[in-house]
Amino acid sequence: QVQLVESGGGSVQAGGSLTLSCEASEYIYRPNCVGWFRQAPGKEREYVAAIYTGFATTRYSDSVKGRFTISQNNDKNTVYLQMASLRPEDTAVYYCAADKEPHKGYCDDSFRYYADHNYWGQGTQVTVFS
Repeated sequence: QVQLVESGGGSVQAGGSLTLSCEASEYIYRPNCVGWFRQAPGKEREYVAAIYTGFATTRYSDSVKGRFTISQNNDKNTVYLQMASLRPEDTAVYYCAADKEPHKGYCDDSFRYYADHNYWGQGTQVTVFS
């Protein structure tokens, strides 16, 4: 069964922190590319970060590098997104995604740029107020 379940969203003051969780069904968890995207109202979906669960290698967008950390817990088939120094412009629905083609060895550009190449979670709202 293919399943991605996000949790941990909420409202936080600018400068604060939140941690999102994405629990994946074992079939798609590893080794695979699992990551986070976000979409703000009226804007296109934006890539945030990804981790290849086989090697724990990570990638980040420039907009979150140094503030967000993606990590994994193999015992729980869960990927986390620790968000710090949050800004109002981080407000969005955050989606967890996993590559439909596991075992690639890394997170490739198809994961980042082609939505139909991924499985998607239902999303969790993050609101940052000033």
